[in-house]
Amino acid sequence: MFEKLRDKTLTTTQERFDTIIGKTTQIYGRLVLLDSVRIDGKVVGNIETNKDNKVTVAIGSSGEVSGDITAYRVMVAGKVEGNIYATERVEFHKESIVHGDISYGSIAVEHGAKLLGLVIQNPTGNAPTAASDASSAIRNAQNGVSN
Repeated sequence: MFEKLRDKTLTTTQERFDTIIGKTTQIYGRLVLLDSVRIDGKVVGNIETNKDNKVTVAIGSSGEVSGDITAYRVMVAGKVEGNIYATERVEFHKESIVHGDISYGSIAVEHGAKLLGLVIQNPTGNAPTAASDASSAIRNAQNGVSN
């Protein structure tokens, strides 16, 4: 899923996933993670991590998430219907479909990824509060409030 592609758009990652949600698994409810997770099934609910942990959330090509995702690193090859708050990095692979606002430290987008929403870079030097700051900025933009 996250291997180096022929055009070398995204780099190979050496992530270790302690939890894998398989293709035939559906989870309904809020997930609070202490370790990285790979989702190949379906999750309906928000996915949250402790801001002190460097947790990765990876959504495989068959994975679907309906809810907000807050994590250190987020990699999407499947579908997300919700906002993404990645304090360090977010990656969107060519088959990914995201309907929601995106807050990130750094970003990689492959040709063919479909993103529908605001894309806002976190302020540098404030990684622990970036998700809440981005959430406020997104709400302000949606309500037409300027800083």
